[in-house]
Amino acid sequence: MTLRKLAMPILVAILIITCLAHGQQASAQSSDQSIQASRKDAETNLDTHLYLIVGTNQEVSQEKLPAVLDPVIRQMRSALPFKHYKVSATLINRVKNEGRLNLKWIGGPLLGSAADSARTPSFNEFRVNQVKLMIDGEGRQVVRLEGFGFGARIPIQSGTAIASNGPAAPIIHYENTGLNTDISLRENEPVIVGTLNVGPSGDAIILVMSVKKTAH
Repeated sequence: MTLRKLAMPILVAILIITCLAHGQQASAQSSDQSIQASRKDAETNLDTHLYLIVGTNQEVSQEKLPAVLDPVIRQMRSALPFKHYKVSATLINRVKNEGRLNLKWIGGPLLGSAADSARTPSFNEFRVNQVKLMIDGEGRQVVRLEGFGFGARIPIQSGTAIASNGPAAPIIHYENTGLNTDISLRENEPVIVGTLNVGPSGDAIILVMSVKKTAH
């Protein structure tokens, strides 16, 4: 009788120790999986696509827009008062997860209403302080762009100077425009980041952003 009473607590203790050991093993495996997932995300590269789209009511040469922009073009046509849209520039860059991006470049005039001349380029800057893969409140993976910024100095023709002994020359001044924000977007789904109204003609630069993981 005494042996049975002693055996019962010993058996219970063994069961408790076994359960604790299994629990610790499962916890260790879960921790290892989390570490591996974090390392994998840390090594992930992302391709960023920034589209600079000009919205205008002036007549412009009709060009076929990239098919990937169809959803945002439909959104723009229903929400913005422009007759025509044209992709002025496309910037594709690769950045590591949790990395940063900063570009500065000199290009041709972004707006068709500007004087198209090599003497009147636009001065542009694009930056993202951090590009980071995250999980949203619904458990879906999103890309967080912290410190998204775009700025440009754009040549605007404000008039014409008439010379007494030569041809008329356009009067050009530079207008500063830009946007700073934090945004989140789903992978490979282009979204409108913002609209910048510039110039006396009422033209606008529309910023569209898309991000996707690279194959390697």
